[in-house]
Amino acid sequence: MTTSKLPTKSGIGLKPQHYEQILKQQPDIAWFEIHPENYFGNGGPAHHFLTKIAQDYPISMHGVGLSLGSANGLNKTHLKRLKKLVDRYQPAVFSEHLAWCENNNQYFNDLLPLPYNEESLEIFIKNVLDTQDTLKRSILIENPSIYIQTPNQMSEIEFLNELIKKTDCGLLLDINNVYVSAFNLGFNPQDYLDHFPTHAVQEIHLAGHSDKVLDKQPVKIDDHGSVVCNDVWQLYEHFINKHGAISTQIEWDSNTPELNIWLDEAKKSDFIINNTLNKKAVLC
Repeated sequence: MTTSKLPTKSGIGLKPQHYEQILKQQPDIAWFEIHPENYFGNGGPAHHFLTKIAQDYPISMHGVGLSLGSANGLNKTHLKRLKKLVDRYQPAVFSEHLAWCENNNQYFNDLLPLPYNEESLEIFIKNVLDTQDTLKRSILIENPSIYIQTPNQMSEIEFLNELIKKTDCGLLLDINNVYVSAFNLGFNPQDYLDHFPTHAVQEIHLAGHSDKVLDKQPVKIDDHGSVVCNDVWQLYEHFINKHGAISTQIEWDSNTPELNIWLDEAKKSDFIINNTLNKKAVLC
């Protein structure tokens, strides 16, 4: 297996409305992240622009449709297309979700949570191993945002620790997901982060969320449609100060802003990363 790493700086998502501006202005950003499913076609404008941008910036691929938690195994056509894309662009990392979204070739619009038990762990391990064998690289698995409590035999962190042991995969820590899940399920997000298997974290995600009321209960929704809130920034700074600087992506998948607004959000995480690196340099 090969494991590539991103620059220890901030990145943002690559969106079609920003293609031409990025090529013209060459913005000061360390890397871009894409959803590979948007590039499964063989050609067209998407590949034209991605090819040019990938010449100047590292690319991270963040899958949303592999459905690693599906009991009926991986969709071979999807995996074949994914391998073709990974071979073509050689991304710095490839990541997917601790979730499922497909059953009997029916795909859902949401990343659905797994019950944390031995059966789902065995299924997930097999699917991760099959993916890594096909892609010839270790992949990263992202912790989910959760809205209702599922019946579990183990905690999410216990599940992830077992997954790492059995597959040698890495982790993508989404701190906004931790914050959203903690609010919805009633646990302490800082305590969760303090017990997270940090040795396996190779990338961090930060994003905005929205507040809703469902059945008279307040709920936080991970919609990636706004700036990162102050509470999430504080959790991020706590984690980085404790565990060191890690490549960080600012997600923004709905209500996509002007490029400069997105870049300004990335500067905030770069400021925290640089402070941590400078402290480390002084100690050395």
